[in-house]
Amino acid sequence: MTADVAGEIAGQTWYHTIELGPGVVTPGYFDTRAAAQLVPMPASLAGKRCLDVGTYDGFWAFEMERRGAAEVVAVDVLDPDRWDWPGDAEPQTRAEIGDHKRASHGFELAREALGSRVERRDLSVYELDAAGLGEFDFVYCGSLLLHLRDPVGALMRIRAVCRGTLLLEDVIDVGLTLRFPRRPVAGLDGRGRPWWWRANVAGLRRMLESAGFTVTGRPLRFYMPFGAGGPRPRVRARALWSHAAREEAIYALRGDPHVALLGARRR
Repeated sequence: MTADVAGEIAGQTWYHTIELGPGVVTPGYFDTRAAAQLVPMPASLAGKRCLDVGTYDGFWAFEMERRGAAEVVAVDVLDPDRWDWPGDAEPQTRAEIGDHKRASHGFELAREALGSRVERRDLSVYELDAAGLGEFDFVYCGSLLLHLRDPVGALMRIRAVCRGTLLLEDVIDVGLTLRFPRRPVAGLDGRGRPWWWRANVAGLRRMLESAGFTVTGRPLRFYMPFGAGGPRPRVRARALWSHAAREEAIYALRGDPHVALLGARRR
């Protein structure tokens, strides 16, 4: 790794925590390294053609490559103006959120530092098409449905290019999961920013089924911890009397609540 690349890495805002070399770890907003050991991704992807949907800095694409994938394609929407913005999004909000993405060169830097062969395409999940991309044996989609107006439609487009297994990992609403363990329910945000649906576990499972996947195995619930570049919220003891404050404290200490689900494409 050259001194120039090391300097660029240090000056970059990172979403993922990625180990790029001895003693070189990106200060990601989230530390996905622990999650990679928890989620049901095969230990070996040897000979598999793999797809990472919504790659951002590329952690999961590089992880699939590390596990021996024969080919990894990563897709992401590079222009924030093409995201699923609500109609009431203010220009200032669009700029503040979008500028982080426009200034991000994390994928390119990580790819160079790792000597990776991952191919990135500037595509929305809604644009996935087997005619242009071919089909994939294993697909990973993480923390993306939350940001989409049409999560089921997105999963149907993933199904169109998946000839094997999809690993879906996304944020869940813990309260709705506890109150409705079997009933599919989701809360709608969609106010001023591209944060849309936060479903319970049953809701995400139903989304997969509605899109043409058969859910295999049991859902795995876990917390995605914040990384060195994430928030450092202070937990005040006096504020823990309310349920909302206690829930916020748990998130601050453990990270965002997620679930991982495996889906096999129904023929």
